[in-house]
Amino acid sequence: MPDNQEHSSPHQHQEHQQGQEHHASPSAQQHPSPSRHETSPLPQQHPSPAQKSDAKGNANGQRGPGIPLKDRLWAFYAGKYKSLFIIPLLLMLLSLGIIGAGYASTGSFIVKDVSLKGGATITVPLDKEIDTPAIEHAIRAAMPGHDILVRGYGIPGQQQGVIISADIDINSKEQLDALLTAISSSLGSPFKEGSYGIEFFGSSLGASFFRESLIAMLVAFALMALVVFVYFRTFIPSVAIILAAVGDMLAALAFLNLFHIPIGTAGIAAFLMLIGYSVDTDILLTIRVLKRKEGTVDERIASSIKTGVTQTAIAILAMGIGFAMAQSDIIRQIMLILIVGLTADLVFTWIQNVGLLRYYLERKGRT
Repeated sequence: MPDNQEHSSPHQHQEHQQGQEHHASPSAQQHPSPSRHETSPLPQQHPSPAQKSDAKGNANGQRGPGIPLKDRLWAFYAGKYKSLFIIPLLLMLLSLGIIGAGYASTGSFIVKDVSLKGGATITVPLDKEIDTPAIEHAIRAAMPGHDILVRGYGIPGQQQGVIISADIDINSKEQLDALLTAISSSLGSPFKEGSYGIEFFGSSLGASFFRESLIAMLVAFALMALVVFVYFRTFIPSVAIILAAVGDMLAALAFLNLFHIPIGTAGIAAFLMLIGYSVDTDILLTIRVLKRKEGTVDERIASSIKTGVTQTAIAILAMGIGFAMAQSDIIRQIMLILIVGLTADLVFTWIQNVGLLRYYLERKGRT
């Protein structure tokens, strides 16, 4: 018996230990110790070729998934400014070509009206609506070799008469009588004494006024350039401002030549106004980009575009309304020149001038 007890007790002790190991706590089984189970690191993730392509496309201003159109356009505008520079260059060359062709055919780089080259202006009050293009065609047919311009006047919605301009020799009674006869015939009723008004412009007086207007414009342009150079004291930004103003004036002048729109004394004044409008936005851009220090160059350019384009768009809209509502040809001529010039200013300021400023800052290492 004692032998059996001593023989069985080691066996029972072994079973007791196995039972303890078998009934271990769940927490010990679910959370093995770090010494027995080592955690292996996650494999390194590499971008797929599609992701690499998207990242490269985004860096180059190309289309990528999830990139807003506004951001893609800005990336292209900022990254391809040297390529975009071809747009204002072509516009300026095209303008010079049109002006040169007009000079080769007429001997003048603008189409002058009678106030600049001499002639007569006849004002005829009417109590009925007439077809001014048909009247102009009939007078031109009766007086070949002369520049004839017929335009109506009155209040909105009601025509009160016509104004006929012709580049006749004011010292020739035969040419004046021929013009009055052609006007009377085209209107279908003879003139009565005192029923019309006539104004004469001598050719020498018109030529003198045109010469003095050109001198005044050149002096104004030179003074503007001097102020720009003195203020910025740098060559490329100053030249960029002046080139933008020149481009605006050339584009407006080419438009008038292309459609054979005559320019009078009011047109000269409109070109002087255009210099001021053009320099305004260019100086705004240059001051914000060069003089201010807050933000990056792109942020300062974007801020300038937001302000300058809004200002120009509102001016174009206001002048468009004025052109549509005005009955005075003088006001319409001024509005038309400013509309064309400011539209061209959007190209010459925000593509040409911005490109030159970016190039200048890249050379200075300030981008």
